[in-house]
Amino acid sequence: MEENTTTQFNLKTIENGHHKIKYRGVKNLKCPFDYVMYQMIINEIKPDLIIEIGTYMGGNALYMADLLEIIKNGEVHTIDIENYVESDLVNNHPRIKRFLAGYENYDLSSTEGFQKIIVIDDGSHQYLDVLRAFEKFNKVVSTNSYYVIEDGILTELGYGESHHGGPLKAIEEIINNNNEYKIDRSWCDFFGQNATFNPNGYLIKK
Repeated sequence: MEENTTTQFNLKTIENGHHKIKYRGVKNLKCPFDYVMYQMIINEIKPDLIIEIGTYMGGNALYMADLLEIIKNGEVHTIDIENYVESDLVNNHPRIKRFLAGYENYDLSSTEGFQKIIVIDDGSHQYLDVLRAFEKFNKVVSTNSYYVIEDGILTELGYGESHHGGPLKAIEEIINNNNEYKIDRSWCDFFGQNATFNPNGYLIKK
């Protein structure tokens, strides 16, 4: 029997696959391109704090916390509105601190004493939420570190209208109105022009 060696995939098949991704058995929901790039960014910046807006099941917080464990430095503050986490690996990880009152109620005094901070917005992806989260958190990001706005790909996938323009609309406003940040094309275009679920979303603080 002749084997089928045809290669066939597109953005929709990658979207379907990313919903199945798990890290150590915990749902992660991360595009494989971004999944790979995060470990490089963390190794490069060596942050002592990563703030993640949007915990969901906790797979990405666990992944990042394990990466911090490898470099023997840092912690993850992961924020959500409701508790979806079921894994003891997440609940008991010494480098993970969880906050359950939404990004609006995260106390920025919790960032005091940290020198290298990355912020990742993987929250609702609604246009206004993305803008408001950026307005709150962008000042705590350290120079030459990153504020990552995830899932601008929603527009390309046809969900832009339901998210009122979503992350891409917010990113455009941020870049036009904030001269402290620029789009880091080295990550956005790592696998090809905006071959990421975070198109234009890797923002580096100057």
